[in-house]
Amino acid sequence: MNLSGCRVLEPKPIDVVGNNIPTDLIVDDEAQIERGKPRPILDGFGCVWGIPSKIMLWNRKVENHNISAETETLLAEYLETNGLSDVKVRLNQYRPMDDWRRLTRNQSVAWPWRYTFGAITTLGETIVPGRLFGGDHYNPYTATIHLYGDVPAIAFHEAAHAKDFSNRKYPGTYAALYAIPVVPLWHERTATNDVLSYVQFRNDNRLEREAYHTLYPAYGTYLGNAGGYVLPRYSNPMYLGGILAGHAMGRWQAPTQTNSDQGQR
Repeated sequence: MNLSGCRVLEPKPIDVVGNNIPTDLIVDDEAQIERGKPRPILDGFGCVWGIPSKIMLWNRKVENHNISAETETLLAEYLETNGLSDVKVRLNQYRPMDDWRRLTRNQSVAWPWRYTFGAITTLGETIVPGRLFGGDHYNPYTATIHLYGDVPAIAFHEAAHAKDFSNRKYPGTYAALYAIPVVPLWHERTATNDVLSYVQFRNDNRLEREAYHTLYPAYGTYLGNAGGYVLPRYSNPMYLGGILAGHAMGRWQAPTQTNSDQGQR
């Protein structure tokens, strides 16, 4: 995606300067990736609730509350490759008490940030459960990824946030800055660029195209929000324009489909 002649999104891995991994979050007898039990009625409602997001990103697997074994395996590979052993992943799971415990144990984030911004964030996850309302995200205060859709590119993106935060000297401050309008553009750009680099390194055209087709319009929503904050009168058209521009740029930048890849689909 180009902005004022500058290429904002491009394959660029996050510089690893020494992971800030809190050992208190690593529990030997606890699985790193956990799944919520199937709840057909609840998950059906969540899938319907996620229709706007499906349309926005033009992908029916967004917030479908049915995460495949393939997506889980791909995410596990990303976590292992990047040494993110402290990160908990909840696949369509609601475990608020466990998340509150992780909040208190996360020594990588200073306690003033944990018990202010961290408590507010975790409280939001508790009273507005993603298991029902969706919303893939990474909570840096609990070092937890919450996924509700079956899109590997989005899973990578949330894990890239974890990688980004683990390489910050002051992750709590870095997380709190996300609440300032326009600032999220930096966080989202950093994570997106890392994913584009990762899928390019894997040399998997299908995953690479998905990343461009999904993450570019997703980044467009943040551009639209930032523009709407600067020019509130035009917030709606700028938001829509950001999404459409993201789709156009994503398809322009994505690798072309090879004949061999076409035969596999």
